[in-house]
Amino acid sequence: MKIIILDALTYGDTSLVGFEALGDVAVYQTTSADETMERVREAEVIVTNKVVINDAVMEVARSLKLICVAATGTNNIDHDAAALRGITVKNVAGYSTDAVVQHTFSMLFYLMGHSRYYDEYVKNGSWQKEAVFAHIGPSFSELRGKTWGIIGLGEIGRNVARIATAFGANVWYHSTSGKNENSEYEKTTLSRLIENSDVISIHAPLNPSTENLISHSELLQMKDGAVLLNLGRGGIVDEDALSVIIDVKPIFVGLDVLTKEPMKTPHPLLAVKHPERLYITPHIAWTSREARERLIVATIENIKTFVIA
Repeated sequence: MKIIILDALTYGDTSLVGFEALGDVAVYQTTSADETMERVREAEVIVTNKVVINDAVMEVARSLKLICVAATGTNNIDHDAAALRGITVKNVAGYSTDAVVQHTFSMLFYLMGHSRYYDEYVKNGSWQKEAVFAHIGPSFSELRGKTWGIIGLGEIGRNVARIATAFGANVWYHSTSGKNENSEYEKTTLSRLIENSDVISIHAPLNPSTENLISHSELLQMKDGAVLLNLGRGGIVDEDALSVIIDVKPIFVGLDVLTKEPMKTPHPLLAVKHPERLYITPHIAWTSREARERLIVATIENIKTFVIA
């Protein structure tokens, strides 16, 4: 079996040796759109994370039987074209839930506890000049008793809710599809959630109903001092609007995802006057070592079960 792995760099240092037992494997660290067709020409199995596999790519890959998306989202695949050609598409779900939940709280506590300020205060020598043992700078609050609003109560959202509740927060949620029902937590409107939550975390997919879901009016509705976290998809938070509002309203925002990744310069979020209110990580919430290992194991299993079937 000819297996082509198109963007191995997205898995970091995770071992791909398990693929070798399944056939003849070609590994490319990255693959541009111009390179895709030539590389998959002889492929029976394509493994991709973000490389787009459209109808034109499938047309040249005459032996292609299986597309394995080493991720949960499959919007980089032309599903209609695959179905017409009898090509199976498989993805991997649930492999990064623990990692994303953990990063959600990591971002929250970094912002809520003003960690950047206090770390720099010590390292720049300011603490050493204090007259007392504790420096009381920007005040921070406890999570207990706060209201946590979750946008998108899927598997990740439910696990965030469970841990937030353990910290003593009061959790409610908004379903972007309108279909999600959960008796454990109160369901509410987006406007009410935004206006009254101390913490808002986004764990929803990007689609026409969630694109720019959080824009100028929503950001202005947030409580002063509230924290907004986007660990769903870039494009749900309007970055242009955020770059303006964060300088005129005291809110704190953590983003692990952006509309364009990697981030391009110039970018409006790199020019804000209050960078201490903004924490951006480079789409790493899903990338714990364990999550990447689970992803590769599950992708290999997808190939094995396809061959057996």
